Amino acid sequence: MNTETPPLEILYEDNHLVVINKPAGLLVHRSPVDRHETRFAVQLLRDQIGKFVYPLHRLDKPTSGVLVFALDKSAATQMSEQIRGHDVTKRYLCVVRGHCPDVGRIDHALREDPDKYARGQHREEPQEAVSLYRCLAQTEIDAAIETYPCSRYSLVEVQPITGRRHQIRRHMKHLSHPIIGDAKHGRGRHNRYFAKELDCPRLLLHAAAINLRHPVSGELLTITAPLDTVFSGLLTRFGWPSAVDTLLSQGPLGEPGS
Repeated sequence: MNTETPPLEILYEDNHLVVINKPAGLLVHRSPVDRHETRFAVQLLRDQIGKFVYPLHRLDKPTSGVLVFALDKSAATQMSEQIRGHDVTKRYLCVVRGHCPDVGRIDHALREDPDKYARGQHREEPQEAVSLYRCLAQTEIDAAIETYPCSRYSLVEVQPITGRRHQIRRHMKHLSHPIIGDAKHGRGRHNRYFAKELDCPRLLLHAAAINLRHPVSGELLTITAPLDTVFSGLLTRFGWPSAVDTLLSQGPLGEPGS
């Protein structure tokens, strides 16, 4: 049996940046949160391209999509300044429970999620957290998962303005539209139904696109990541096969995000 790790999908590469489509279930780098994991995007990408890489932002382990690395310290410094200055726009796709409003802004401060491995670093006071969202599609299925004979779901685009830990997942829960597959902030009955009945046992959150300025040329780059077969198969089943195209055709939600 072939046990080799498949190569990471590279979306963009030059002498200063490399961007991958991170698969769901892959950690960005080694973490005490998952001590038994042996595969990390940083190490896999370094071995694949034969160069040292600097991760510029993070994606949660169960989240898929666009992940950007610098290939030198100068590019890493310049890109980090863009991110801190909210000059980078990230756009995510997610499937949530219920029929989400057409468009809106979530301005809900968040306390840091408790982390037993980060002693002395936990902030007690809430930090500003802002996300913009837009509902792209809705559906209703004939399944009595909770108290109603049918169950409703929405495909939502989210553009985070700030970059708090688990921000999108926590903001969608705050909106009473938790993301399907979210074991911590979602609804267990819906998660189990999607895993068992719809062959979709993953967090339905995907970093679909990023807009940034190249650290050397200054060119504005828009980099997109296709969905994996599990996520795209579900969207086809729900009649939403062109979700990423729809997101891109409508443009960003009006404010730069980080």
